Amino acid sequence: MAEISENIYTTRQQYVLLIVCLVGLAALILLGLGSYTTAFLGAGILYVVLRPWFAAMVHQRGWNRQLVTAGLLTFAFVVIIMPFSALSLMLVDRIRLYSQDTSQIMAVLHTIERKTGYTFTTEQNVRSLLQQSVSWLSQRLPSLASGVLHFTVVIGLMLFTLYFMFTQEEGFLRGLRRYLPFRHDTMHELGDSLKNNVNANVLGQALISLVQAILTGLTLWIFKVPDATFWGVVAFFMAFIPVLGTPLVWGPAAILKLTQGHTGQGVGILLVGVILVMNIDNLLRIVLAKRIGDIHPLITLAGVVLGVEIFGILGLVLGPLLLSYFMVLMQVFERENRLRPLIIRSRTDEPAGPDDTSQLNF
Repeated sequence: MAEISENIYTTRQQYVLLIVCLVGLAALILLGLGSYTTAFLGAGILYVVLRPWFAAMVHQRGWNRQLVTAGLLTFAFVVIIMPFSALSLMLVDRIRLYSQDTSQIMAVLHTIERKTGYTFTTEQNVRSLLQQSVSWLSQRLPSLASGVLHFTVVIGLMLFTLYFMFTQEEGFLRGLRRYLPFRHDTMHELGDSLKNNVNANVLGQALISLVQAILTGLTLWIFKVPDATFWGVVAFFMAFIPVLGTPLVWGPAAILKLTQGHTGQGVGILLVGVILVMNIDNLLRIVLAKRIGDIHPLITLAGVVLGVEIFGILGLVLGPLLLSYFMVLMQVFERENRLRPLIIRSRTDEPAGPDDTSQLNF
């Protein structure tokens, strides 16, 4: 009978290698999913947004779980996903059109050059810059520009994941509590941070951006700026960026009117932009801060820059969330370090029994 060979690894080495294998397999899975990771991240965001409605209808009123889930998925697709995708597609297609025909942009730039007496660009540079913008936006906006098949798969995975998150909610939340390496109070803090960020950067910021985009588009249309609807769409996306935001849209429009000799229209755009569009942002933030989540503008600004580069358009939410989670975990680390000496001191102060040396060796 053959002898059973002993394992060459110690128990600790087996434990470490198990962790290495788990981390390696997780990295391979994430690498394999690649660009489809945004589908699962988007499902998580929609889950946080729609969960209060789900809880009210299913847990409080006892409605059928599958029917409620189907209704919420339909609502998310028709009201949230499709309009946002349509705006993204409109933005990418219009910039692609401008990159192919730069005559309008060059006419404006030549007017500015004549007014200032300084030549600062050529048509080749403008075309190259616009083509780079199209490439950058195509990679980061979830639109049909990246391919119909890819778009369909991402949306399908997002809705499919969201369906199981709702229909198997108890198992999903139980798995999070079981496998995430955090204490109960830390989990509670992270959950509050997630809810606060999603509310502030999805619900709150989307509402503020929509109002600012409508005001910007109407202002440009009233003062006869070409393609006012398109620039209103651009203002919607720009409004997610704190401080800069919509001035990146109506500011150049005012300069254009001033360089064209339409002083009244240019001054009018500036007045409406500064007095109304910018102040409506501050007013809505004050009104909505206590209702849907209050995030510091610095966290939002740095998070947007970080998140868009990593996650694409979803980085508008995930970037600030990453920074918020980092701050929460730093607070947890500080609290644990502050409490640990007290725990050690309280244990070492206890008298040890004659046969008990565990307290002394702690």
